[in-house]
Amino acid sequence: MIIAGAGPGDAELITVKLQKRLKEADVIITDRLVNPAIIEEHAGKDVEVVLTGKQGYHDGSVSQEEINQLIVRHALAGKRVLRLKGGDVAFFSNVLDELRCLTVNGIAFEIIPGITAASGASAYSGIPLTARGFSREVKFLTLTQCKHYTSETWKQLANSTETLVFYMTSKHIDDLDELLLRYTRKPNTPLAVIEQATTIHQQVHTTTLKNCARDFAGKSFSSPSLVIIGKVVSLYQQFNWFKTGGEGSVFNELVKIP
Repeated sequence: MIIAGAGPGDAELITVKLQKRLKEADVIITDRLVNPAIIEEHAGKDVEVVLTGKQGYHDGSVSQEEINQLIVRHALAGKRVLRLKGGDVAFFSNVLDELRCLTVNGIAFEIIPGITAASGASAYSGIPLTARGFSREVKFLTLTQCKHYTSETWKQLANSTETLVFYMTSKHIDDLDELLLRYTRKPNTPLAVIEQATTIHQQVHTTTLKNCARDFAGKSFSSPSLVIIGKVVSLYQQFNWFKTGGEGSVFNELVKIP
């Protein structure tokens, strides 16, 4: 049983080890945010591909319990199962539930890391997450997680000079902006929203905390999107190297879950 990260979107941003495991797999259980080209290019011709995409618990989403059952059923049937996740398995991916399930059922596993969305978005936008004279620290967060923070924790976030990277937060950026300003993060702090990072559809939107509500009024960001806040965002205009183009999303469904 393999649990692997498929990277942030660019089909070439996967490890050599994952390429080998894709060829060997009998069953690939894949998330919505895995670029289909990765499976199409590297998987064996007789592989069974099961899409288990979750998107904000919308209709058609597959619960974690159902995913666990799929993994166990195929693994106990003696099949070589590859659980494929977007980004890296250790960043906001529910990997703990799957590891516990495998352990309880006595199923041996291997974990293959992948490039997480923050690293991909940082590299392909020319925004280093840490840089001398800009930021010496970086923190990875989600707004859902932060809703449980105390006011004291919000004050610490707002008054720090570290880079803040928010996963799964772009739809609630107004709330995030208001919270940081309320607890005195500097109004001129740069902010970037990066849509579909590392793909030809990548879009980078920059503003400041002060101007966020005005600049993004009525704006809907496509999934996946990542939010980067901090002085490092000011480097975008200088080091933006990645050329994009095209319409639509590269994250298309491969198959429907049976």
